[in-house]
Amino acid sequence: QVQLVESGGGLVEAGGSLRLSCAASGRTFSNYAMGWFRQAPGEERAVVATISGLGRSKYYADSVKGRFTISRDNAKNTVYLQMNILKPEDTAVYYCAATRTYSSNLSDYGYWGQGTQVTVSS
Repeated sequence: QVQLVESGGGLVEAGGSLRLSCAASGRTFSNYAMGWFRQAPGEERAVVATISGLGRSKYYADSVKGRFTISRDNAKNTVYLQMNILKPEDTAVYYCAATRTYSSNLSDYGYWGQGTQVTVSS
């Protein structure tokens, strides 16, 4: 079992920045690929960014490329999502998730946090 707890969400003006954190516990963190996903009201949950266990492979959704950066600190059992140049369309609940095999498919992730709200005002 892996337990995940997100933090760092909030309200920010368009053009601003936020950094989300996801703290993991329960198993060897580096054995798990991690992902950030988001779900806006009325929409399906979608991938934002993913990172492999040792951080060597990363994936970004086209909508966030060049603005968001995913990273991890395996010594701290934490994955981060640095979000810059935020836009109102980035407003959503952001979830972190874990999987044993690196993937950018939402359905491959079996462990999920509770989510953190990000609201970007125009």
